[in-house]
Amino acid sequence: MNPAEKRIAEGILFTDQYQLTMAQLYYRAGLHEKHVQFDHFFRSYPDYGLHQAGYCINAGLEWLLDWMREARFTDDDIAYLRDQRAGSGARIFHDDFLDWLRANGSFDGITLHAIPEGRVVHPNVPLTVVEGPMVQAQLLETALLNVLNYQTLIATKACRMHHSGRGRLLLDFGLRRGQGTGANAGARAALIGGADFSSNVGMSRVLGYPPKGTHAHSMVQIYMALGMGELGAFRAYADLYPDDCLLLVDTIDTLESGIPNAITVFEELRRKGHKPVGIRLDSGDLAYLSIQAAQMLDAAGFPDTVIVLSNNLDELVIWQIITQIRDEAPRWGVDPDHLIGRLTYGVGTRLVTSWGEPALGGVYKLVAVCDEGRWIPAIKVSDSADKTPNPGHKRAWRVYDARGTATADLMSIDDEDPRTADRLILRHPSDHSKCRALDRSEIAEIEPLLVEVLHEGKQVYDPPPIDAIRQRREADVSRLDPGVTRLINPHIYHVSLTDRLWNLKQSLIASLIDQDA
Repeated sequence: MNPAEKRIAEGILFTDQYQLTMAQLYYRAGLHEKHVQFDHFFRSYPDYGLHQAGYCINAGLEWLLDWMREARFTDDDIAYLRDQRAGSGARIFHDDFLDWLRANGSFDGITLHAIPEGRVVHPNVPLTVVEGPMVQAQLLETALLNVLNYQTLIATKACRMHHSGRGRLLLDFGLRRGQGTGANAGARAALIGGADFSSNVGMSRVLGYPPKGTHAHSMVQIYMALGMGELGAFRAYADLYPDDCLLLVDTIDTLESGIPNAITVFEELRRKGHKPVGIRLDSGDLAYLSIQAAQMLDAAGFPDTVIVLSNNLDELVIWQIITQIRDEAPRWGVDPDHLIGRLTYGVGTRLVTSWGEPALGGVYKLVAVCDEGRWIPAIKVSDSADKTPNPGHKRAWRVYDARGTATADLMSIDDEDPRTADRLILRHPSDHSKCRALDRSEIAEIEPLLVEVLHEGKQVYDPPPIDAIRQRREADVSRLDPGVTRLINPHIYHVSLTDRLWNLKQSLIASLIDQDA
């Protein structure tokens, strides 16, 4: 795409056709300026097959706000819509609607509440609440879901990898494997979720992080092809980068060639007063090779050099590597704790693509309509009770038990404040048989989750820097029960409704069933 085409494709027309055809219908029906509320939430955690998530990490809000600020219909956009034709040849979009859209087709009337980026989030709890004129709120759906769902998915994956790797350095190597420039969003989300650095130079610059990387096998291959060998390649790299020398050692034979040649170069660097960084392993049995590499590097007097592992790593593979090292390292005279503490993980494909669960099931549902100054709850009844959204103007809260551990997320009607209750009744969103009560003595804290971000189009929230978002994530994860953070079969975190919200939902369902009958 040329620059003009890129602006068109990523501007206000970054939407689905049905959003525009519905918008025209609302305009013709006189519903276009009626105020409504949409909730954005996801229905279930990512399930990667062999392992499952028990929580997610919210991400993407700042990018959505940036897009909303710039997105509006231009003359060229209106001309394109004017030229669209139905099968009969008749115009799809009429002049009166297009004139209105040209004058009002922005997000200046939107009020938005959201759970901040970096926070732990759970199914069915609104991550984003959109209020405003019907057409503006409807036109926001596609971009909102595209931006927030993907970054939340990747931030979640990165957090699980970070947790599995015991907090050791985690590098995002996903740029070459991502879906086009979506890998930029993936790099940002990875940094929010737990990656410490990225190989993505452009996004690292934008976000204020130094880019990180090593070298490719091709560097060794060309030196070998020209008769200078692996050792010659390593020496050339060390000469150019003596204080950042990290060598990829598996081009020929990791144990017989790569590591011995790396040690030779490291000794030369040390004699010149430089400290080598370490080696990278990109193939083979990474746990076994890590143990052997540690043994060889320790014997050569390099006990603190880093060992970077890459090659299709994810949270389960990292966990398996650490488990194997704990079992096998002592047999080789290697301290497993010291070895685990010097590991760094380079994660690419399985992070940026969220391997095993490529999409977050985030949805955008109408839950309330304002008519003559009164908010009317709206509901969609599904054959599956779990897919019936929670209606109306709501607030979202996090309840912490006496230990200070997050025990439930609670949704209430907007005029309820559970902090004033002596006793909380927590109802399952769809199963009437599941309910529990908490006395005030069992509760350490009840925290509101949603913050106002936009007020009638004006931004009233300053997005924090990535470092602050990461600190927020670490604080939230630390307050989860260990069972919730398990890699396999995590404990089910409770998401609940207050009695009043439960009763409202059931009455709406019953009234719709009666109407249908």
